[in-house]
Amino acid sequence: MDHSLNTLAAVAVTFFVAGIVKGVTGMGLPTVAMGVLGALMSPLSAASLLLIPSFVTNVWQLVTGPNFTGLIVRLWLMMLGVLAGTLVGVGLLTSANTKWATIGLGVALAAYAGTSLFARAWYTPAGMQGWLSPTIGILTGLISGGTGVFVIPAVPYLQSLGLSKDDLIQALGLSFTVSTIALGISLAGSGAFRLGNLVDSGLSIVPALAGMRTGTLIRERISPATFRRWFLVCLMLLGIDLTIRALF
Repeated sequence: MDHSLNTLAAVAVTFFVAGIVKGVTGMGLPTVAMGVLGALMSPLSAASLLLIPSFVTNVWQLVTGPNFTGLIVRLWLMMLGVLAGTLVGVGLLTSANTKWATIGLGVALAAYAGTSLFARAWYTPAGMQGWLSPTIGILTGLISGGTGVFVIPAVPYLQSLGLSKDDLIQALGLSFTVSTIALGISLAGSGAFRLGNLVDSGLSIVPALAGMRTGTLIRERISPATFRRWFLVCLMLLGIDLTIRALF
């Protein structure tokens, strides 16, 4: 990573804002970080930076929930799929040609935001979950391995399972934690993640946690639904911009 003052300031502000989004909505830190940093550096560099902040914040979200064992039993096939898909998909992210990784990142951001804004909520019957969970996991892994974005199609799928609010937040923490670990293993295995990346990523925890604390305070004063709506609009515009600039 470029260690100029402007770059360091941009990274700090990005993780602070991403932390605010997670503090208000319970998700979005890796997505915001990849979206903004992907416009400033290669998707590979951005993914390397988000690993530790994403891991720390999502493990906290996972372990503080009420039903860890039950969710592991229910979702373990999906998590295996995430791991397998990420190991396969990481080739796009580590490719010397960053154009397609940037296009994939832009499309993934726009697709997630558009789906969240405009698609109807859907329900997955219990009889379908046995085969659909690993399929969703593999697709999520392929996309996260190729773009660094963990949310498609994992988030809409988990929202379709009829989980309680607390279980859903914990399930999202589980999915994002496994995705972060899988991405870290994949990047390290391909030789794309080195000690210097680890230090830079570790330093990014500070603004991320500060942002989460700020977001928690903001959540007490505004409507999380309204905040989430405008966040998704901005995310969709960012994804479209990334895609167009990479294409042209």
